[in-house]
Amino acid sequence: MTLSLTLAAFWVIIATFLAFLPMRLQYAPGLALLVLAVPLLVFIAIQHGVWIVLLVLAGFASMFRRPLAYLIRHLLGRKKREES
Repeated sequence: MTLSLTLAAFWVIIATFLAFLPMRLQYAPGLALLVLAVPLLVFIAIQHGVWIVLLVLAGFASMFRRPLAYLIRHLLGRKKREES
């Protein structure tokens, strides 16, 4: 397994471990994982191409579906308020 996929597997293991923590202890490490996901996706794209990145991105989105849904609702809500 390549270095990028090994790092992605460790990222998933860490994210799974963080899910067992109480919510108040998840914020800082979860934010760090969100920030680390971007360079990790770029690294995977460099080593494996776009199709593998799309699969990894689908896994990433499924793990962070609620925060991403909140972010999308927040952005769309703010956009609606600016138009009014």
